[in-house]
Amino acid sequence: MTDSTLTLDRPPAPVERPVTSAPPARPTSFRRYLDETLLLIGRGLRMVPRVPERLADVTIQPIMFTLLFLYVFGSAIKVPGMRYQDYLLPGLLGQSLAFGVIGAGVATATDFGTGVVDRFRSLPVQRLSIISAQVVGQVLEQILGITIVMGLGLVLGWRPDLDVAGFFELVGLVVLSLFAFTWFGVLMGMIVRSPDAMQGIGFAIIFPLSFLAGTFVPIDGMAVVPRFIAQWDPLSAFVAGVRQVAQGTHSTGSWQLEHPVVAMIGWCVVIMAICVPLALRRFASLGAR
Repeated sequence: MTDSTLTLDRPPAPVERPVTSAPPARPTSFRRYLDETLLLIGRGLRMVPRVPERLADVTIQPIMFTLLFLYVFGSAIKVPGMRYQDYLLPGLLGQSLAFGVIGAGVATATDFGTGVVDRFRSLPVQRLSIISAQVVGQVLEQILGITIVMGLGLVLGWRPDLDVAGFFELVGLVVLSLFAFTWFGVLMGMIVRSPDAMQGIGFAIIFPLSFLAGTFVPIDGMAVVPRFIAQWDPLSAFVAGVRQVAQGTHSTGSWQLEHPVVAMIGWCVVIMAICVPLALRRFASLGAR
């Protein structure tokens, strides 16, 4: 028997199949939401160095308002029992919160008008991630503006009386308020969908409320009608809450002014409970067109 015969009679060698690993587990819905939200937030932050002028409303504007109101109003207004710096700076934080509504609405209307949101909608991402990224991005920008106001206020003589617990209470109140009012601004930007119209409507609503919130002058000295509005203005609760936490100053006139921190938390819960589902519904209705 020849070697060729032996070779033919041998059984074929077994074919080795490549070892394949199991496919990666599909991320949970919540994990996917977080990943997509962080991805879109990073996209927004990367746009800042390319378009730095978009931060003008949270950098240059707060500096101008702080200097003008402190040195113009501070020379004419006397608040019994406290220096005007200590009275004004909590009010300016409230004004920054109010103007953040306009900034969030204008940014949202711009993204809808330029087709950015339509491109996001064509991607396989959750719609809540798109809106959440818009809100968080605007909150981060407004935190920058509020930090500038607080830092400049400390340089110009603002002296808050805070311990560790008071500091964290103040930070929590500011961050919660920023999220609530930013949701309102984003919803307004979806409804209006024009940056110019959003700016006009926003100033018509927010500007009077910010001045009536006891920002620059005490509410007690106002006339009857503006005093009534100011006593139940949501921004009044925020400003009074900051003064109470940071200065130990207690306001009077209405329940929310006497309990400003609790009142502001309630306002934030109500605003988000209304604006979040309406924003999601509005976003879905725009995509259906």
